[in-house]
Amino acid sequence: MDMQNRPGAKTGGGGVASWSETNRERRERLRQLALESIDLQKDPYFMKNHLGSYECKLCLTLHNNEGSYLAHTQGKKHQSNLARRQAKDSKDAPMQPAPLKPRTEIRKFVKIGRPGYRVTKQLDPETNQQSLLFQVDYPEISDGVTPRHRFMSAYEQKIEPPDRRWQYVLFAAEPYETIGFKVPSHEVDKNEEKFWTLWNKDSKQFFLQFAFRLENQPKPLANSNSVPKLTGGNATAPRNPQPNSSNDSTEVENSSKDDQNSNLASNSGSNNTRGAANGHSS
Repeated sequence: MDMQNRPGAKTGGGGVASWSETNRERRERLRQLALESIDLQKDPYFMKNHLGSYECKLCLTLHNNEGSYLAHTQGKKHQSNLARRQAKDSKDAPMQPAPLKPRTEIRKFVKIGRPGYRVTKQLDPETNQQSLLFQVDYPEISDGVTPRHRFMSAYEQKIEPPDRRWQYVLFAAEPYETIGFKVPSHEVDKNEEKFWTLWNKDSKQFFLQFAFRLENQPKPLANSNSVPKLTGGNATAPRNPQPNSSNDSTEVENSSKDDQNSNLASNSGSNNTRGAANGHSS
């Protein structure tokens, strides 16, 4: 039989490979690829015995070469045994304590009572913007301590039922107790001219002033010098006066009427004087 000229054969080749030869070549190629990507020396269940064959210590199976062992590791038996071993190890392992979170130590000190305070309500005559000025006295404050303040919503406190219409302003300084003030829950104006704090170390007084932002805040006037600044709690700045022609004409008419009345009075007075003189002469 002519083996070289048969259909599908290549000249100079050994003929068409059989199915077994193709399968063997494929497995060898896969083994080489697996050896390049997988390091068997790091596999805890891979062992080479004294006969030159390979064993799987997990499944107790024998393998003639490394490729056979790699194929076994991808099989169902090895994977199920591996999952069973991991579950057993995790069950037998002692419970590891959770890592401790960094805790902030609470400073303990003897409180001496509440500080004195003064609250002043203010109203900007130009913008009609309401503001509050807090003055808290700390005559016995600890050395190196600066008073602090914060805004707290009604849902953070546990003393009163929460009401979203109100918020709280807290002041704290050692060794005094923390005090709080209940203010309307409006947006605070963060402008530097409206919101500021001051700690006077000489008088031991802490000041805080903030204003509530208006929903429809009017724009500032173009010429602020023409508007006089009024002092007082509820005073408002007057608008620029506009000339009124009707008022001017009324004043002119009133002045003319006064002149006419004065003329009539003088005429009547002169007539009476003449009449009295004529009667005396007669």
